[in-house]
Amino acid sequence: MLAAAKTASVAAAQLSPAEKSKVLMDAAKGLESNASAILAANRKDLAQARKDGLNAAMIDRLTLNPKRLREMAAGVRAVAKLEDPIGRVLSRWKRPNGLKISKVTVPLGVILIIFESRPNVTVECAALCFKSGNAVILRGGREAFHSNRALVEVFQRALKRRRLSAGCINFVATTDRAAVDFLLKREQDIHLVIPRGGEALIRKVVRTSRIPVIKHYQGICHVYIDKKADLNKALAITCNAKLQRPGVCNAMETLLVHQDVARRFLPKAGEALQEGGCEVRADEIARRYLPFARAAQASDFGHEFLDRILAVKVVPDLDSAIAHIQKFGSAHTDAIVTRDKRAARSFTEKVDSASVMVNASTRFSDGFQFGFGAEIGISTDKIHARGPMGLEGLTSYKYVVEGNGQIRE
Repeated sequence: MLAAAKTASVAAAQLSPAEKSKVLMDAAKGLESNASAILAANRKDLAQARKDGLNAAMIDRLTLNPKRLREMAAGVRAVAKLEDPIGRVLSRWKRPNGLKISKVTVPLGVILIIFESRPNVTVECAALCFKSGNAVILRGGREAFHSNRALVEVFQRALKRRRLSAGCINFVATTDRAAVDFLLKREQDIHLVIPRGGEALIRKVVRTSRIPVIKHYQGICHVYIDKKADLNKALAITCNAKLQRPGVCNAMETLLVHQDVARRFLPKAGEALQEGGCEVRADEIARRYLPFARAAQASDFGHEFLDRILAVKVVPDLDSAIAHIQKFGSAHTDAIVTRDKRAARSFTEKVDSASVMVNASTRFSDGFQFGFGAEIGISTDKIHARGPMGLEGLTSYKYVVEGNGQIRE
């Protein structure tokens, strides 16, 4: 498989934008026409997951349905229509000696994606890696084995239909964890590793890998309700950020509320959160307005629940909110709700997260929502790529130097 991927990566780098788009459009159509087979494979995974006692958040991540399949297909079509990222001239200049130097985008090569539970990751990563001229090796968790295999087969059929190597999109057809340890040591064959999943998985990959890793450990996302917030918007953003899909990394985990609006905002927010089945763990001041809430422990702040559980804290001012985020955040996504432009500017300048939202839900921290078609993952690193990673994050560059016989003196 590694040999096939390496060979295919060379060929993929030479494909025209039209050739790549045709494969992806075929794959999108295949996701829809093979829906019955894909959903049948997913039902096998769900049945085993329930036997194994996976929690509700994991089951939600694993579940496919016709709507999610349609969304996957739409994502692939969106990627197919994006501007091709390869061969772009980023800059060009001429030296006094006549040399012409160009900085040109190129694929990375072979990318290994290691992920848990979410079959949509298979589709997003396959589409983005192929569009950016890379070969990809997909290693999903055992809980989604049948779903992932069925999805990869759709892409491989699309490749074969266009007489291209199936090695462009590879599936690790074993659940043996030793396979991951083996792959992470193949730095001569694989150019980048992207783990997507829980913190334990990501830390294990970082410890083991000899290959560069792009990652985020946790998604400890905050929403801060400023004293000059529109409280109707604040309520909608709070509910969306926590309840729309609580088991994902861009869901809010801590709500910070300015003391001047706590009395007016928290009772309504608490009622809506209760209706949404959310357990609230609040500090002493917040509990005055949320009598049903549990007393928050120190460990509740800076914790990634990935569930319908929310930590709530009342803060005296904007600087205190920022200080809390700096101490407990994970540099993933944090939001402020305010009508004060100076407060918004201060928040965006001082909160050093990959995505900083003003009057918008943290749930928008997503490649599809950012207009990338899909995302390969979210990075909280600062080197090479940061935030939702789309096509640009899967490219590097090289220098093309054109001369006319120049030699160095």
